Amino acid sequence: MRQGDEELLDFDTSALEDWDAERARVALDGADGALYRNHLRMALLLDQWAKAENGRTDTGRHYKAGYVQALGDVAAFLRQTYYLPAGAD
Repeated sequence: MRQGDEELLDFDTSALEDWDAERARVALDGADGALYRNHLRMALLLDQWAKAENGRTDTGRHYKAGYVQALGDVAAFLRQTYYLPAGAD
């Protein structure tokens, strides 16, 4: 089932250093809107992956913390439009 834009944008932005809701809306409405929607879906999957990794007990806590942080960073960059083509709307 396809997710609507509101659902894709329904995440906590408080930890995002460069979140701009207007930039996100422009990206959704621009030429790369389909790509950005895909990025937002990927970020949701990365969130789920990070949650699962955080619950693992077979790795060291420093390793796990770094892994979870890396997943979160990539999700944040996807959400903040950093991986859209240069000059995107």
